[in-house]
Amino acid sequence: MNFKKTTESSSNYDDLENMSVSELLKNINKEDRTVPLAVEKQLPQIEALVEQVVAKLKNGGRLFYIGAGTSGRLGIVDASECPPTFGVPHDLVIGLMAGGDKAMRKAVEFAEDSYDQGWEDLKSYAITSEDIVIGIAASGTTPYVVGALDHCNSHGIITGCITCNQGSPLAKQAKFPIEVVVGPEFVTGSSRMKAGTAQKLVLNMITTSTMIQLGRVKGNKMVDMQLSNNKLVDRGIKMIMDELSVSYEEAEKLLKDNDSVRDVIKKYRK
Repeated sequence: MNFKKTTESSSNYDDLENMSVSELLKNINKEDRTVPLAVEKQLPQIEALVEQVVAKLKNGGRLFYIGAGTSGRLGIVDASECPPTFGVPHDLVIGLMAGGDKAMRKAVEFAEDSYDQGWEDLKSYAITSEDIVIGIAASGTTPYVVGALDHCNSHGIITGCITCNQGSPLAKQAKFPIEVVVGPEFVTGSSRMKAGTAQKLVLNMITTSTMIQLGRVKGNKMVDMQLSNNKLVDRGIKMIMDELSVSYEEAEKLLKDNDSVRDVIKKYRK
């Protein structure tokens, strides 16, 4: 197979230890500016995958992210932010990573090297063909992720992926691949940098556009967000003020008497 990991290619910069802090920052920023352009090239592929996600979730299915290392952590972060941001159940978007939850903080040696463990982890959630699975791996070669998608395909489960190399084993397994080729990292092989940024941008696009399609945003407001701290309560009050043209005090009372910003707007207008 003619496959080259550009994520492992030598950096365009050398003698990093001899650069000043200013030079380091300017050069890192210069590289980072290329990431959104690489994502833009994959918009049609992202759209195709989002359409699949929306269809599955509208029909009662779930979205699973599965990854290892930085990629796995990014998937878990994105999944964990959906309930507080959009008010959806915690089991609608699920993030899994090699080594389990403990690997979020500390790397678990060789956890990503099992071809079958990813599928075992998915099975523990009673996954079915009603669900959809997105594998995340900058390299596109992680056995834990590639194997998981292979098993999913065998069980009629729709698969997608986010990777940063062209023509990887992971992209070949995914029915809806997204390949954001960001090129060599500033520090050779450190895919937590540009590759990680690219993956985060794509994850933001997938869940945000999906939740909007599912009706979890009104206008441009997060009307279903969980009011879990004073900042969010204040934001909710101001949303009501803006939507209903009422005072802060009245909006505060309305919110206190109801469960969410959406409920206030719905009831008030009736």
